[in-house]
Parts: sequence; C-alpha cells; structure tokens
Amino acid sequence: MSPALALPPAARDLGGGFSVRRLLPGLARRSVGPFVFFDHFGPLELAPGAAHDVRPHPHIGLSTITWLYAGEMVHRDSTGAVQAIRPGAVNWMTAGRGVVHSERMPPAGAGPRAMHGIQLWAALPQEDEDMPPYFSHTPASALPTATRDGAAVTLLLGSAVVGGDARVSPVPVRGAPFAMDLRLEPGGAATLGASAAERAVYLVAGDASLDGEPLALHHLTVLPPGAAGRVQAGPTGATAFAIGGPPLDGPRVLWWNFVSSQPARVEAAAAAWEAGAFPPIPGEHERIPAPPLPARLTPR
Repeated sequence: MSPALALPPAARDLGGGFSVRRLLPGLARRSVGPFVFFDHFGPLELAPGAAHDVRPHPHIGLSTITWLYAGEMVHRDSTGAVQAIRPGAVNWMTAGRGVVHSERMPPAGAGPRAMHGIQLWAALPQEDEDMPPYFSHTPASALPTATRDGAAVTLLLGSAVVGGDARVSPVPVRGAPFAMDLRLEPGGAATLGASAAERAVYLVAGDASLDGEPLALHHLTVLPPGAAGRVQAGPTGATAFAIGGPPLDGPRVLWWNFVSSQPARVEAAAAAWEAGAFPPIPGEHERIPAPPLPARLTPR
C-alpha cells in the first residue's frame, strides 16, 4: 500500500490582517473527491468594531460550505436566502449556472469576537454545472451524530458509517461528496467509515495519528486506497475534519470564484460579471471586481 500524502498549508493573506491556510488546490494535489478548494481560517480574535465582510461576488459550477468552530457570519445570496452561519450547522449553497453571495459579520458587541472555521468548494458533476442555483440550511440538530470510543462524530455531507451505523446526511448534495467532523478525547478514536474512492483528513488542532502514523498539524492527509482510516487522538485530544468522494468526472478550470469543465463557461461568466449581468443580492449594491483573465484557461 502506498503511503499517505500529507499536503502542507499555503498561507494566503485576504487583506485586513485576515489570513487563511489553503490546502486545496495545491501543487501536489488539486482535488480530493469533488472538493477543489479547502481553506482553514483562525482561530483568531477580532477587535471590537473590526469587520471582515466578504462583499458580493459570483460563483458558477460549484457548491460551497463554511463550517464554523467559533464565530458567526450572515450569508446573503441572489436566490433571496438570508441565513446566519453558526457553529454546528450546515449552509450549503449550490451555484450551478450562477449565483452571487456575500458573507458579513453581525453587528459588533463590546468585546473581541472569535472566528474559526473551514471553507470548502465542491465541483458539481458535469451534468449539473448549468443547473439553477439553490441554498439549503440544515441545523445542527438534524445532522447525524454519534459519540463512541471517546469520539464525537458529526456527518455533514453524504453517507458514512457513524458510530457503527450507516447514516445519511439530510443536506441535499449533487454527486456523492462526504464531509465529517471529529472531536476526539485523549486516546479517543474514530474510523472514516466511508466507501469513497478518495478520502483525506485534516488535523485542525491537537495531536492524532492515522492508522498508527502521526498526523501533521494543519496538513491535509490523503489516504491511500484501501487504508482503514482510523484516526486516534494522542494525550491532548484532537479536532479533525474529513472529506472525500468519487474522483472528479473530468478536469476542471478553477479561476477566481468560478469552477467549470469548460473554459468557455468561465470566460462567459467573467464577462457577465463585468457587465453586471449576474442576478443581484436583494438589498446589496457592493461588488468585488474580477481580476484579469489569463491568456489561456486550461482544465486540470
């Protein structure tokens, strides 16, 4: 069996003192299952009055999720959805042929505010790239969970064995992605019981091993085919996050906020955004301008 591949984080400064660890896409691996983008931000404390709003911007060809460990954001999009993003809940936005959204901080309180989470993009199956956009909110109480062997496991997306039982998340996904949150007590263990062809686990905090081999903190470790996927915490306990699914059904262009199997779709979306032809977010008038298109867009 080939060894696991540990992908290191790349620091990305998003401005205003807000930086992220980017795991996908990377030089050694551009995707895991359908997931083509993986950012980990925080933990950090925002000063009273500090704002890290993400102004309106467009997407095509993907679904997004922001999984929070701490903090709160308010999501608004061009489907008319307005939803607070809080720890433990899943807010799943599918862009399809085109959507515009923003993520804004709630009104500041008197003290500092924490912010910590993971943001993922999953490329849509090619047959769904031009589908109508939609937004789905699933509260924490509706997600499959189990506590066993010192591990609290929550299934965010897809299907997997959770606490010894086959479970299915109610989040309405396209394709077959899975994502799982693991909170491990010291010595606690859980197995990534998913039948997905591609799987990876990210060590968010603490100390843990994968099938007996140490996990590197803030690395996305891609499991080799056939690996058991047993994650066990060390003496400090651990927080981990797992993703996976079938391989992409073909190469993708990933440029700015657009994902597509067809370069022409990305070029058309860029032109539509500059022309103001995307549907607006009700009540919002700001916009993030697109960067210049490269001379050539090549699916990879």
